[in-house]
Amino acid sequence: MDFYEIEGGTPLVGEVSINGAKNAALPLMAASLLSSEPSVLHRVPDIEDVHTMADLLRSLGARVEWQGKGSLMIQAGPGLSPRLPDELTRKMRASVLLMGPLLARLGEVELSHPGGCAIGPRPINLHLDGLRYLGAQVTAEAGALRATTTGLQGTLIVLDFPSVGATENLMLAATAAKGVTIVRNAAREPEIVELQDFLNKMGARIRGAGTDTIRVRGVRELHGAEHRVIPDRIEAATFLVAGAVTRGRVTVADVIPEHLEAVLAKLEAAGCTVEEGNDLVEVSLQGRPAPIAFRALPYPGFPTDAQPQMCVLCALADGVSLVHENVFAQRFHHLEELMRMGANVFHEGGYAVITGVSKLTGATVEAADLRGGAALVLAGLAAEGITRVERAYHMDRGYESFAEKMQSLGAQLKRLSN
Repeated sequence: MDFYEIEGGTPLVGEVSINGAKNAALPLMAASLLSSEPSVLHRVPDIEDVHTMADLLRSLGARVEWQGKGSLMIQAGPGLSPRLPDELTRKMRASVLLMGPLLARLGEVELSHPGGCAIGPRPINLHLDGLRYLGAQVTAEAGALRATTTGLQGTLIVLDFPSVGATENLMLAATAAKGVTIVRNAAREPEIVELQDFLNKMGARIRGAGTDTIRVRGVRELHGAEHRVIPDRIEAATFLVAGAVTRGRVTVADVIPEHLEAVLAKLEAAGCTVEEGNDLVEVSLQGRPAPIAFRALPYPGFPTDAQPQMCVLCALADGVSLVHENVFAQRFHHLEELMRMGANVFHEGGYAVITGVSKLTGATVEAADLRGGAALVLAGLAAEGITRVERAYHMDRGYESFAEKMQSLGAQLKRLSN
């Protein structure tokens, strides 16, 4: 099993280009099932989750082919299967996004409960209830889900929570529903806007993405489309925080600064200097960061996927920081590992109190999930001595060329095998 060996204490300096967004590419790949014609996605990140989704689509009978670096062709022609294999479904949470398009295209879908990172309960009841409102019959038995319909009907759906995945699944299913579907309390993330843009290119009639109300007028059929995936705001946030925790100067290029506003506001509150351009952001820090308070919330709030990385900055702050994880209450595995490195942390439920220390010390720690693992790498880069981050495969799920990009900024980091 691979691990990262990190010699800390080197300020990261330089510029790194950001790949396409994982959380945008996966629903776009799912959306490609809605047409029998080929679609081409550009700027698709070469990461494990994308490969798993590609394997899922192939298992259903779709053609999925790379056409040069970052370009993916998907064609779901006749003979598409409604049944997802267990071994792939259990590897990735985003497999649930295939329910909407398969119901819309075939009128049925069958899968096991989806897997993913261990960051606490993530029930999919909002997905299932929404599909029921659209007219699907959904049953759950022995860990398996089955949904069927003789025809989806547009309706009003009010989500109890602005779930990104549920919003995407309902948008995908509603493209084929008869009449108009209105989703209220919809998620507002940039990835939702991205899905709307791609579906509309395919011939869908959707408006409202980016607000809390989305309207979908069903159409008889969709066609293939070509699309370029937006930059990954979480990858960008990870590298910006890496620059801050190492007291360096890091520029992320090929980004949309507007998507990073909540993260940049907290970096500035911590004492960082932040400079923005049209498609780049630079963050630098001299001296210890100031303590901050932040709460992980749905967009446009602070992203939960950047909470673990920001906790590393708080661990080095000159004072006491307060963190409230309001999306996944059990997303604090990384804090226990940071304590092995000398961090002073108290946490209970979704709250953490982090009293900053003057330095972290290298140790052997274990990644339990994608973003928590990235945070531990950042902690190793800032720590004195050698840090070993076990289970490097977690980072493969969401970061392309993670070690190489860090090394290009001066990080003393190697990926090794046991």
